[in-house]
Amino acid sequence: MPLTIRRNFPLRLLALGLAILGWAYFRFANNPFTSARFTQALSVPITAANLTPGYFARYADKTAVVTIQPKRGDPPVRADELKAVIDLSNRTTGVYNVPVQLVAPPIVVQSLSPATITLTVTKIDQKTLPLAMHYGGQANVVVSAFTVTPATASVRGPVDELSQVVTLRVDLPLETNTSRFDEMIRPIAAGSSGQEIPDVQVVPNLVRVRARFLPAAGASSSPSMGPQS
Repeated sequence: MPLTIRRNFPLRLLALGLAILGWAYFRFANNPFTSARFTQALSVPITAANLTPGYFARYADKTAVVTIQPKRGDPPVRADELKAVIDLSNRTTGVYNVPVQLVAPPIVVQSLSPATITLTVTKIDQKTLPLAMHYGGQANVVVSAFTVTPATASVRGPVDELSQVVTLRVDLPLETNTSRFDEMIRPIAAGSSGQEIPDVQVVPNLVRVRARFLPAAGASSSPSMGPQS
């Protein structure tokens, strides 16, 4: 073997190896049967669109699970790039089975669950009720006087839920380390057994409660149970 060939042989061998690697990459990189594939399962909130004003939609399924296959070479899809929407155009009071529509960038969707949901549309109404005081906490003090501002509040919600509201309750904690109370408290829309009624809104959501406390042992008579000026 000539001296020149012997000296260049390692370089030629390296060049041949690089050429083979390059050929293999371009040969198999774009082959769909050999390229790596993966799927993503994302949880996406279900949102209602185009609901007629003055109506409320109630449905149990709040999220949809989307299984997708991103394009090869693209980064993973983020959940905030997807939207699961139910179109409630022209839906009034009644029960409906509505398809879930996926709004997404160009991707391959393998599955969407649930594909449809059953929901109830009801009318929204409103009524005004007086605020009722409810005492809780320590039992060794009594309320000598209290004021609630404002004295009434409005409750708004679906008519079937609204019919269950019998009182707007204000929970006043009985304090032992102070003789006066002056704070903002959230009124609770309560049913006949005292439970909070869901899906209703109380306006205002905070009321000012001022109260004066006396030690129970020093009280000469029963505490005043009505608002005092």
